[in-house]
Amino acid sequence: MSLILFWILFLFKQPEKKIDKKDIPAFLLCALAAIALNQMLFIKGLSFTFPIHAALLTLITPILITIIAARVLREKITFTKMFGLFLGVLGAVLLISNRQITVPGENTVLGDILVILSAFAYTFYFIVVKPLMNKYSSVQVIRWIFTIGFLMTLPFSFREFSEITWDVFTLKDWLILFVIVIPGTFLAYIFNVYGIQKLSASKAGAYIYSQPVFAVVIAMIFLKEELSLYKIIAAILIFAGVYLSNNKRD
Repeated sequence: MSLILFWILFLFKQPEKKIDKKDIPAFLLCALAAIALNQMLFIKGLSFTFPIHAALLTLITPILITIIAARVLREKITFTKMFGLFLGVLGAVLLISNRQITVPGENTVLGDILVILSAFAYTFYFIVVKPLMNKYSSVQVIRWIFTIGFLMTLPFSFREFSEITWDVFTLKDWLILFVIVIPGTFLAYIFNVYGIQKLSASKAGAYIYSQPVFAVVIAMIFLKEELSLYKIIAAILIFAGVYLSNNKRD
């Protein structure tokens, strides 16, 4: 549905620059990382773990972006950034290693690992997409990434999609679907790519740290999840890791 919205938006845009053939591999890599791998790994991981876990583990992304971007751009990796990476990883390990809250039918550890792998995929996307943003419009880039990504995921998701019983959807179900498609995907990716285009990859990635704040509050209100001590400690470690790894001062 988000893909359809991106193509509808295309009708109201000014003429776009023709995509250079040499940039096609970059578009393919971005679609693979941002849509195929990131989305499928995250959704599958979320089905096993808890929303608060998934939200906190997404904070691994800005840490990874900072380290990989520094490697690619030959920036100096300071002790502060390395210590931040250590704290972030420590917080993630604390979340994954706590097995006491696992309930029958759930595989929290597997879910957490899949969420972390999705963060790795999204990190790769952040790095690769930056040159494309400098060359083409943000809407053009994200539209083609979604189009290619849709074709990549179709063989893996068509059976489950065909089994959806749309006729039994209630107003609540349609409202949830609307929230996922419009603000959760369409607007989120639009704002995301605009941010990458205007800011550095590491700085744009750092704003991901605001996501868990909303996710934790929503999970506690609507899903009745408990904010236990180990989650608070893990959150402090990961937030501290994000801050230190993105700190410009040594």
